[in-house]
Amino acid sequence: MLTDTPMAYVESLDAARRQTDTQWQERAVAMSGDGSMTLVADAGHDGSRFCGLMRVVLKHPQDPQKPVQAMLLSVYVAPERRGLGLADQLLDEACAAAAGQLGAGLMELGVHEDNTRALAFYRRHGFETTGASRPYPQDTSKLELVMERSLP
Repeated sequence: MLTDTPMAYVESLDAARRQTDTQWQERAVAMSGDGSMTLVADAGHDGSRFCGLMRVVLKHPQDPQKPVQAMLLSVYVAPERRGLGLADQLLDEACAAAAGQLGAGLMELGVHEDNTRALAFYRRHGFETTGASRPYPQDTSKLELVMERSLP
């Protein structure tokens, strides 16, 4: 994941490789707590062909001037599955789950300013840039653009 689309992640491949097994287990536990969910796509019959995921968490802190906000994180689709509708399906399910299971009325995400494919994808799904941005963690000379959309 980090080798084929490094700008899509806030962690470098080197940093990920330095994590111990215990650290990865702690991350997995943190990702499965209340206020978060991970959707996983699998092309195999036995769970052996991982091909995509999207993680949604409730935003902390919440902006009291807006509906309950969720954040879309850890988006990945395997290269051989890109452009075939899997990302569309995962995003539709992530938005529905954020609204239905987490009670969110708004979904937020961040996109590297140079990731034109991701920007176009999210715009097709109703996300708009908010005008807000933050320095991109791996290269602070670049920006991560904030996008959001209302949830049904």
